[in-house]
Amino acid sequence: MKYTYDELAKMIDHSLLHPTMTDRDLEEGCRLAARYGVASVCIKPYAVGLAARILAGTGVKVGAVIGFPHGNSTTESKRLETAIACRDGAEEIDMVINVGKAIGGDWDYVAADVKAVCDEAHAHGAKVKVIFENDYLTQGGAGLDSDAFKRRLCTLCEGAGADWVKTSSGYGFVKQPDGSYNYKGATEHDLALMRASVGPAVQVKAAGGVRDLDGLIRVRDLGASRCGATATAAMMDEYRRREAAENAGGVPGSGASTGKLGAGGY
Repeated sequence: MKYTYDELAKMIDHSLLHPTMTDRDLEEGCRLAARYGVASVCIKPYAVGLAARILAGTGVKVGAVIGFPHGNSTTESKRLETAIACRDGAEEIDMVINVGKAIGGDWDYVAADVKAVCDEAHAHGAKVKVIFENDYLTQGGAGLDSDAFKRRLCTLCEGAGADWVKTSSGYGFVKQPDGSYNYKGATEHDLALMRASVGPAVQVKAAGGVRDLDGLIRVRDLGASRCGATATAAMMDEYRRREAAENAGGVPGSGASTGKLGAGGY
């Protein structure tokens, strides 16, 4: 295998964010995350304490979403939400930028918003992932085309203290020509662009559209260190299947996957 089990499992932030998830669902999700030895769970703010209790001693971190999913909370609300999450046991924070302010070119506001969360989280020893929601940025903004706009956001977030820049929330639905709502989430293009637009101290996280082992491997190949996922069990069970086949002298198959990132959710 190209990477070890632990190298890939420790890329995964197991997502427990769907609005309909019950406390029982969240508990089961935390236990699944511990069983597969992933990097973290990414959980709703009110459930951080629950996750911290279940995951204590497992090596799986608790991450909380802030201003989720659309980033429209006030800066003070985001800062306070961060403080509460850290108090309850969060070691990582996934915050959403104010997308409208960014597209409108109010860079000072966006920088201050990100910095407030980073400063609060860092004061508690937690790290911050900043979500751009790239599906909303296909036309660029503030007089910049899409790629230049994302590069500007990367530079801004690095200056504000972000530990990761992140492609998507997993809930950035865009109206399609047929009237339905969908999104791409992480794309190979965006991951490569974001990795090239920040220094080595800032990491990159993929979210949305990574649903199989080949996709996870491709994310790592592109330089991202974390990946939001709901398909944790399927991906890591597939790893064990291929590993066993390889050890037995067989040729592990890749199923129907292309290894490419595309439409879908995390």
